[in-house]
This record gives sequence, C-alpha cells and structure tokens, in this order.
Amino acid sequence: MPEIAEEPAVRRAGPRDAAAVARLLHDFNTEFDTPTPGTATLTARLESLLGQPSTVAYLAGDPAAGVALVTLRANVWYDGQVALLDELYVAPDRRDHGIGAAMIRRLIADAEEWGLAAIEINVDAGDVDAQRFYERHGFSGADPDTGERAYYYALELEAE
Repeated sequence: MPEIAEEPAVRRAGPRDAAAVARLLHDFNTEFDTPTPGTATLTARLESLLGQPSTVAYLAGDPAAGVALVTLRANVWYDGQVALLDELYVAPDRRDHGIGAAMIRRLIADAEEWGLAAIEINVDAGDVDAQRFYERHGFSGADPDTGERAYYYALELEAE
C-alpha cells in the first residue's frame, strides 16, 4: 500500500519570524533575477509589517522552505476586506512536495474564517506553471462577471 504523504506544516509568521520570511523572499527574487533590497532591509521592514493586522505571512516546513506574504485592504466593491497574495515561494529543493498547495489551502481557510471577500494574485503572463497552480486552487485569470481576461498594471514611483 502506498505511503500517504503528510500535509506540510504551515504556520502564521509573526515579527519574530521576520528574518526567515526575509531570507525566503530574498531567495525568491534572487532565483528569478529580480532586484532585492537584501535580507537586512527586508527583515527590518517585516519586523514592523508582521506586527500589523494588514500583513500576514505564512511559513511552511521546519526549517522554513516556503513563504506566502499577504496584504489585506478594504475595497469599495465588497463588504469585507480583500487579500492580495503578494508572494508565494517554495525553495527549489522542496518543490513538488505540496508545500505551496498547503500554504494556499491555509490562506483560503483563514480568509473564509476572517470573512474576507476575495483573494487576488498577480501572475506573469508567461508563467504558465503558476497560472495552472492557482487555477487548480480555484483562482481565475478572468473577471467572474464578464469572463474577460484580467490584466495587472503598475506604476513604480521614485521614493523621496
């Protein structure tokens, strides 16, 4: 009889976990050649952010091999808050073990418990693996009312 894999442990991170969250976020950006301010800067920011109710992070594994970073905000179109899944990352040597799926399931369960109205995620057009992953978990790249393809636009501003 095949062995049933145990669900990866996922826990909510707090300010004391800032360094672990920062390390994984830094690794994520480094893996994909995306600029990163470095772990020291990320840790300092996360020590503050993870103490606020508008920022939620999850860590998976021991030692942590996966991270999900979520921000919550009000939205005029919903009675409840909306979550934006800012980042979801699993270390390369720990992929294909259900860690990402476990973090998504935990986020969805918490979002339902908290009465959130929606969870949003931005995915690159060429990242078909990520698109398939999120679609397997119920996310859609189309407007639920019209079926039209959803797009994401951004404008980065210079910090003064």
